[in-house]
Amino acid sequence: MKIWKRLAGAAAAPAVLYLLAIMPKTGTRKKKEGFGEVYYAHRGLHDNATQAPENSMEAFRRAVGQGYGIEMDIQLSSDGVPVVFHDFTLERICNRKGKVCDYTWQELRSFRLCGSRETIPAFEEVLEMVDGRVPLIVELKAEWTDVSVCPLADALLEKYRGLYCIESFNPLVLLWYRRNRKKVVRGQLSDGFIRSGEFRGALYYFLQDLLLNWVTKPDFVAYNHKYANVLARRLCRLLYKNMAVAWTIKSQQELEKAREEFDIFIFDSFLPDEK
Repeated sequence: MKIWKRLAGAAAAPAVLYLLAIMPKTGTRKKKEGFGEVYYAHRGLHDNATQAPENSMEAFRRAVGQGYGIEMDIQLSSDGVPVVFHDFTLERICNRKGKVCDYTWQELRSFRLCGSRETIPAFEEVLEMVDGRVPLIVELKAEWTDVSVCPLADALLEKYRGLYCIESFNPLVLLWYRRNRKKVVRGQLSDGFIRSGEFRGALYYFLQDLLLNWVTKPDFVAYNHKYANVLARRLCRLLYKNMAVAWTIKSQQELEKAREEFDIFIFDSFLPDEK
């Protein structure tokens, strides 16, 4: 009997460590009342073949006009201005070489988005335009260990009077917020990195399976809805009652399916039926 007890104890220890590692901030699903009343337009209500391309002022105006929340991406120019742009590189959207961080704000604001008349907006001007009319999900883009975007974006958000939360794929961003701005709702972005076959290595395994939640304690987990069955993600929602955000929903059919597993929904490429 002693041997069996020892074996049972040895088997239980890894399970306990795993549950502790993935533990987010608990009981946060009650927070969804503020954030869960609307759907969120991914990079604004955009269409890259029109005059309202992604992360443009026009795409954000259209989202506000139709009452949708907005998901947007923030990174820094070379002179430290928070700008709204998704890719670290400029080629796909602006047909320019180099990274966003290679150019000053004055240079960036002259680049056209997807051949439209729209240009890269400053984060500050987007906040001024939205003016609290719809809630915001603000993704902070940070490569590796450089989290300088955090204090600079946060200085603008601290003055903003609307409802917002922040999220990032980079756990160091969440750690910065946990240490410096605990009351700001923060979310861990993740994806089925290893499952998709696109990424390899221990880092992506840790990110996919949310094994750094014990450090960052996210208020919510935002996950690629295609990988809703990842065990760590499901445990965060079902066991720890953590708020669950789905990205990026691209049809009404995907939305209806995702309702079973998520609380908040980021969409593009279609208009959701009214809640």
